[in-house]
Amino acid sequence: MKTTDIVARAGRNLRRAKMRTILTSVAIAVGGFAIMASLMVGEGARQYVDRIINSNIDPNGLIISKDKRVTTAGSAVGGRSELTEYNPNAASYYGQEYDTLTQSDIEKLRQRKDLKNVEPNYQLRPKYVVFSVKNDKKYVAQVMMRDNTLQLESAAGREIKSGTKLTPGEAIIPESYTEKLGKTASEMVGSTLTITVNQQPQQTDTETIQKAYIEKGEEGVKELLGGKTLNKQFKIVAVVKKSPDQMASRPNLYIDSSDAKELTDFSTAGTDAYQKYIFANATATGGKTPEEVRDNLKDAGYPSMTSKDVQSMIFTFVNILQTIVMGFGILALVVSVFGIINTMYISVLERTQQIGLMKALGASKRDIGRLFRYEAAWVGFLGGMIGVLGAWGVGTLANPAISKALGLGKHDLLIFQPLDAVVVVLSLMLVAIVAGWLPSRKAAKLDPIEALRTE
Repeated sequence: MKTTDIVARAGRNLRRAKMRTILTSVAIAVGGFAIMASLMVGEGARQYVDRIINSNIDPNGLIISKDKRVTTAGSAVGGRSELTEYNPNAASYYGQEYDTLTQSDIEKLRQRKDLKNVEPNYQLRPKYVVFSVKNDKKYVAQVMMRDNTLQLESAAGREIKSGTKLTPGEAIIPESYTEKLGKTASEMVGSTLTITVNQQPQQTDTETIQKAYIEKGEEGVKELLGGKTLNKQFKIVAVVKKSPDQMASRPNLYIDSSDAKELTDFSTAGTDAYQKYIFANATATGGKTPEEVRDNLKDAGYPSMTSKDVQSMIFTFVNILQTIVMGFGILALVVSVFGIINTMYISVLERTQQIGLMKALGASKRDIGRLFRYEAAWVGFLGGMIGVLGAWGVGTLANPAISKALGLGKHDLLIFQPLDAVVVVLSLMLVAIVAGWLPSRKAAKLDPIEALRTE
């Protein structure tokens, strides 16, 4: 028998038992749906990560530290051990103690010929911020140093392109602040804000305290022991829009690196955290790739990571989650395999006389076996198409709500890839053929005379 004839006959046989075929196909479709959905989520997550990396990290940039745990995925998980040796150069970051870069390390990095734009990560902790447009209230804001390699979309004021630098005394605020302040973005441009930081009381001796008391009395002692406050004024030069690809979960107020250093040095003066940094940002130069510079820095005792390392780290978590979801789909397929075997065995029993007649008319064992395997393949094809089209339909309907809930803007999380769909359908057909092998083998071995006698 010709292959096309066998395929057509297999299709006709399945149409005669429509309900059983549909139910078996749906069982496969459940697994196909879960697998396709996991692939769609994985593709959407990877594209989202790509946008995040490209929008927030310079492709030639490096994150440099003194502690390898800062640049190694998963190494900072868990709490501190019960007893650790005191490290004067350690600092706390998100509840963990890390060895830090000192000002001497920063100067060494700045002297390297394969690095430029070396700036430490200043951990700014302002007490509050006061805006001139509403100076009767104080606000808590996330203040960060402006990364000049990144582009920001302006709602009003100066255009902030990649390479645009702030001068000392200038600031950029997010558009979300305007609603809280009751002003438009245009009204905020040109106004001022004041950042207030506190300095912890400095250690002093008894003689100094006595001298302050003699000169200024109790007020002098309070002033000496009460710490200092720095109020630094900034002019708002731009209001920037919230981007769906912004890495930070909170909107940031940006200032120049020199101002960030001044505020950080003032607030940490006299403490163990003075001029100590968890990591620094830099750009590879001198004709070397970020990966080459990373390897050279490792040899010099400075663990670092590139944008590709960050991407790979995030992709690892995405792949793990995708594998977990896909596992449920595979589990559903395993269950459906038994359904296919059961369906094919029943089909063989119901058509025993038909098989005997076909053999009597000259059909070979190979033709009979192929007939049942092709029937199984048809079931796999139908189940795969139902699962794939179901995942595509659900993704199309759910994407707007998901994008709105996650703040993805115009981008989708569930991304349908035709090639993935073809691979899923073909894989399910293969699984169905394997599942139908035992029933097809039984059908091929039937004795035609015995089969014709069966009622």
